[in-house]
Amino acid sequence: MFDWDLVRNTSSVHVLMQLAADRGMLPEQLLAGTALTERIVLDPEAEVTARQEVAVVRNLLARFGDEPGLGAEAGRKYHISLYGSWGLALLSSGSLRQVIDVALRYLDLAFVFGQLIFEEGEEESRLIFDGSEVPLDVRPFLAERIVSGIQTIGRELYAAGVPATRVTFMHAAPSDTARFREIFGVEPDFGAAEDAIAFASVFLDFPLPQADEWTRSTCERLCRELLERRYARTGTAGLVRDRLARTPGALPDQATVAADLFMSPRTLARRLHDEGTSFRALLDEVRRLLAEELLVQTGLSSEQVAVRLGYADAATFIRAFRRWTGCAPREYRHRHPGRTLR
Repeated sequence: MFDWDLVRNTSSVHVLMQLAADRGMLPEQLLAGTALTERIVLDPEAEVTARQEVAVVRNLLARFGDEPGLGAEAGRKYHISLYGSWGLALLSSGSLRQVIDVALRYLDLAFVFGQLIFEEGEEESRLIFDGSEVPLDVRPFLAERIVSGIQTIGRELYAAGVPATRVTFMHAAPSDTARFREIFGVEPDFGAAEDAIAFASVFLDFPLPQADEWTRSTCERLCRELLERRYARTGTAGLVRDRLARTPGALPDQATVAADLFMSPRTLARRLHDEGTSFRALLDEVRRLLAEELLVQTGLSSEQVAVRLGYADAATFIRAFRRWTGCAPREYRHRHPGRTLR
């Protein structure tokens, strides 16, 4: 079952905001009723729920829903660089077959509503969008967006792209299909049984030009850990961890977090106590997680990591790190020169 409260970064809403702006729609109009603001959408550390993004899509469609191929136009703006670790894992995969495997295993990190199904055939293979849990009023737009987005990713993986042999949509044909032919290179079959894109199976095992096994495996691990953290967020403690992780370079104090959660600092402390933790413990947890990630996955010095985590100086950070792990940052990095898939 699709989780409509699953959080994702704001890149997708940012694309929708640009799409609306190109048509003269103001950000506050597009974001009306979502509790989002332009400032939040532009914050690289902010997150939105799938439910909020659907509300944004509805606002867009209320103004421009009659424009043929609007969802397909949106899809070609979803470049692989928007997807973070998920996108980099795809880009560094060894073949299209591996790309599809990675993409489907960590699909919740992409901007997809519903599910993707892969069907391999001897001559032709297909990626099918299952939007059965998607509200009917936004399903055509989201189906067009994901199918067009697949095409966009294919072009960025291979210089010449992966040509579509067939494209099908369940919704009725619009008045003008020129945009679809331009994007897909074929005339889609509308009113079909499935939303899908097909391509020649021979592409599945072609090597990718930017393949890098170490990068792919590292990014897969980051994807897995990110999903684990997102799904592990429960209760007040989960909300606090989520808020702290959004701004690692400017970690808020307890009063600020309490205000963000619409409660007093005393109420926040009581709820965390009832859940067996405290604000200080959660702050240490987030800082430790971020510190370990930065030390292992980047070449940042202890001083640079300290700044990113909001410490006044490197010495304070090093003392805290010793308390967490029993060793200094430099020793920790030496022990973990690069993690492999577990």
